[in-house]
Amino acid sequence: MTVRVHGTCAPGFEGVREEFERNFAERGELGAAVAATVDGEFVVDLWGGDAKKPDNTGTHAWQRDSLVNVYSTTKGMTALCAHLLVDRGELDLDAPVARYWPQFAQEGKADIPVRWLLSHRSGVIAPREPMTPDDLYDWEKVCGALAATPPWWKPGTAQGYHAVSFGYLVGEVVRRITGVSLGTFLRSEVTERLGADVYVGTPVSEHGRCADLARPVAASGTQSGFKTPPGPPVRSLDDGPLAAVTLSLQYLPVGNVNGAAYRSAEIPAANGHASAHGLATVYAALGAGELLGAATLEQLRTRQGEPDEPDLVLAAGTAWGEKWEWGLGYMLNMYGQAGPNPRAFGHGGMGGSYAFADPENRVAYAYVMNRMGSGTSGDDLRSVHLVGALYRGLKG
Repeated sequence: MTVRVHGTCAPGFEGVREEFERNFAERGELGAAVAATVDGEFVVDLWGGDAKKPDNTGTHAWQRDSLVNVYSTTKGMTALCAHLLVDRGELDLDAPVARYWPQFAQEGKADIPVRWLLSHRSGVIAPREPMTPDDLYDWEKVCGALAATPPWWKPGTAQGYHAVSFGYLVGEVVRRITGVSLGTFLRSEVTERLGADVYVGTPVSEHGRCADLARPVAASGTQSGFKTPPGPPVRSLDDGPLAAVTLSLQYLPVGNVNGAAYRSAEIPAANGHASAHGLATVYAALGAGELLGAATLEQLRTRQGEPDEPDLVLAAGTAWGEKWEWGLGYMLNMYGQAGPNPRAFGHGGMGGSYAFADPENRVAYAYVMNRMGSGTSGDDLRSVHLVGALYRGLKG
């Protein structure tokens, strides 16, 4: 498919444009944007394609300021809110969560430190009873259910990706300290100050800029759905293969993710809406030390588990393998998805979005799209090719 690509590339970074165009021509891209900075200046700012799904009537061209749901890429923004409080001395990562959220102490969770929420080690990956998509819009209900559930494994002994609970757990700690929701705190303390288009809880006034997500194309050529694994509720990690994954997805948003209710809700692990330019703006400021002090920045990208430690949730057939290294709310760059620097850090999202900072090379990067990639098969290389071209341009 031939798609006109808009935007700019600085001299030497034309290879990123070439790979971006190949994403449309050869890799099934529908609508997307990619942005990157070096020393805080944009060297790549590209967008193109269709912001609406093919089964919608008409088309709507992707714009520089188009917003799209970035799923778990949201987690990097949620973690940033917590680290702002750490930097200000208002949040102690080694203090019990219950110091800030007393109800969390139920069911043997009194001693779980905040650090384990951010590093996916608390064991609180989901309530024991599944929740409906509508339940996700009720902050108090979800947080109450998480506070009342026992951990799924002994806290601190293993890591397991808190796919959706991460946002509520970290977000409630932020809310208890600041008195405002995580999305409100993010806007007032970060994105509005930077002029960055990133939202957790997207205002209705901005919905017209939101691109619709399109389902991934299955091997058969048909569109696969956004579905929760079938079967009865899973209550134990021993209930069957992929049990941990099922647990995490039991209350993943599976309703109308292109609808107004979903876009306006605050689901801080999964429903951030952002432009590539906005995400790159935030990561550029973060990597340059403009948002956090040097000690806090170093701490958030320090590995929290053992080297090559399996992830109880992500070990089952993920795109980058079964071994994951987590910092404090951020994916560490053990597979090179963020370029050659192992100290780079960021977060990716289901379907293919990705954003990161590389302080040593003074680089920030973000890629967003609306054609959901395969996610678990490892053959979605759209961002990988863009990152590779970015670093080739950096070398000159």
